[in-house]
Amino acid sequence: MTDVLPEAPPGTEAPLPLAGYTVAVTAARRREELGALLARRGARVVHAPAIRIVPLADDAELVAATREVLAQPVDLVVATTGVGFRGWLEAADAWDLPLVEHLRDARVLARGPKARGAIRGGGLVDAWSPASESSAEVLEHLLSGAEGALQGRRIAVQLHGDPLPEFVSGLRATGAEVLTVPVYRWVLPEDVEPVRRLVRSVVAGTVDAVTFTSAPAAASLLTVADELGLRAELVAALGSGVLPVAVGPVTAGPLDAAGIPSVQPERARLGALAREVVARLPERDPVLRVGGRELQVRGHAALLDGRVVELAPGPMAVLRALAARPGAVVPKTDLVTGLPGGGDAHAVEMAVTRLRAALGPGVVETVVKRGYRLAV
Repeated sequence: MTDVLPEAPPGTEAPLPLAGYTVAVTAARRREELGALLARRGARVVHAPAIRIVPLADDAELVAATREVLAQPVDLVVATTGVGFRGWLEAADAWDLPLVEHLRDARVLARGPKARGAIRGGGLVDAWSPASESSAEVLEHLLSGAEGALQGRRIAVQLHGDPLPEFVSGLRATGAEVLTVPVYRWVLPEDVEPVRRLVRSVVAGTVDAVTFTSAPAAASLLTVADELGLRAELVAALGSGVLPVAVGPVTAGPLDAAGIPSVQPERARLGALAREVVARLPERDPVLRVGGRELQVRGHAALLDGRVVELAPGPMAVLRALAARPGAVVPKTDLVTGLPGGGDAHAVEMAVTRLRAALGPGVVETVVKRGYRLAV
């Protein structure tokens, strides 16, 4: 893993809501912003950008697509992202191509508020945008006839790294001439090793949540897992112990296709995404009454009466095993199998000793010749 931000210290009255949890950020753009939002809430943040954005400002493909748009009048324009649409207008201006003037008579549709802002910032007028901020609703709007019959009309679609095959084919099936404009594309990062480490960490369960802010990042993580021969293990981990959090339904598309259920905020915003992590992670870990005290076992730490207690991997593994069966006696043999890197009965005894030293008396009980249990 790389770029681990230090966990924010707990407040004097209550711990930060994500204290004790490790959250991975797969974003390429605005990674620092999302990481800071999570770190301020107490998370240990791991950055593993799963994609790299390649702008096409000097790309012959974008020049050719722009000239094709300029060849004849355009009836409809679909702007899918703010940064992409803005980049297209700026690139055309740098090439002295009259794109803005050419699009003035077209109906310009925005997929969301950022695209709408880019349309207005470029001196154009936005005609409509969906409440859901999804390409699917834009397609539904066009196919409904709300913008008139599409047959024979020229429609320019600004792509956002994804070729949008269903969107484009859906429009072409009406007889429309669809001009795709690839403003930038998503590729694997130059250094794929952080993503590989993230895949292994998810499989090992050493991260608690993985955040996704784009569909290509989710698809990229699955691709890297496939290359490592760990796709099935990654899917299983994200479907059970590790929480996948997507910024919206479009982003969650590759996860859905892989059979991975994800959680999403009501609004596709970074702040809402961070709040969703805050809402979802702690609720998965029950608060236990142990020895007259409140104990919550989190990812890499425990909360004891609201105090964050950092634990080494061995004692943490023992505590997690005991908390999974509160009040039940857990044999040493079972605890041995859960020790990171393996071990023996002596290693379990040492881990219990260190656990008691960290949590204080009255939390972990010894049941002679049988094992250990939490004093619930």
